[in-house]
Amino acid sequence: MTSDPLLLTGAVGDATTGLLRTVAAFDAADVAAASLLPGWTRGHVLTHLARNADGFVNLLTAARTGEPIPMYASAEARSADIEAGAGRPPDDLLDDLRHSAQRFAAAVDAMPVEAWAATVQTRHGPSPATMLAWWRLREIEVHHVDLVAGYRPADWPEAFAQRLLHEVATGLADNPEAPAMVLRFDGFRHEIVVGEAAGAPTITGAASELAAWLIGRSAGEVLTVTPESPLPAPPEWI
Repeated sequence: MTSDPLLLTGAVGDATTGLLRTVAAFDAADVAAASLLPGWTRGHVLTHLARNADGFVNLLTAARTGEPIPMYASAEARSADIEAGAGRPPDDLLDDLRHSAQRFAAAVDAMPVEAWAATVQTRHGPSPATMLAWWRLREIEVHHVDLVAGYRPADWPEAFAQRLLHEVATGLADNPEAPAMVLRFDGFRHEIVVGEAAGAPTITGAASELAAWLIGRSAGEVLTVTPESPLPAPPEWI
C-alpha cells in the first residue's frame, strides 16, 4: 500500500463509508453492548473514533499553519471525552462519527503539498505529517473489527492487511519481549522474520489473519505453526 497521504485518502473514504454503514444499523442496545476492547462498549469505540478524527484534524492544522497544536489537550481530557460521549443515543453517535470524518477529509484537502513535510506532535512523540492518513485508515479498519458487528480481519483490503502486518512486525524487531518467529503469507513466497530465524517456528496464514493475531484481534485459530506447536505469545500492540 502506498505511503502517499493523498493517494491514501480514497482508502480512508472507503473505510469510513463501510464503518458508517455498520453503525447506521445500530440501536440503543447495540451501542451499549461490549466491544472487543476490555471495559469499552461500542459507544466508547465510536466516540474514540470521532475524537481521533478531530485529533488528527488538530495535527493537520498544526502541519499546515506551523502552530504547535497538540492532538489532544491532555491524556485526561481524551479519556474524559470518550467516557462522556459513550452513552449517547445511536443517532448522535452516528452523526458525530460522520461529521468528524468530514472534518478530517476537509483538513486533508486543505493541506498544501509542502505541509506534508512537517513534523507534528502525536501522543507518542514527534512524527511526520505524512503518516496521518495511514494512521487514520488504521484506526478505522482495526476499530471496525472491534465493534464485533460482522466486520472481520478477513474483510480488510489485502493492501491494508499487508501494510499493517509489515508495520507491526517491524515494530517487533526492536522489542526484546517479542518471540522469534517467521511469518509466511499463505499463498505467497514472501516471509517476514522476527528475531533469529534459526530454530524459530514458521507461522503461516493470510496477511489479515497474521496481522490480527499480532495486534490481539484474533487468537490465531486459523494459523498453522511449523513445526507443530502452540502459537507464541506476541507482546501487546501499541
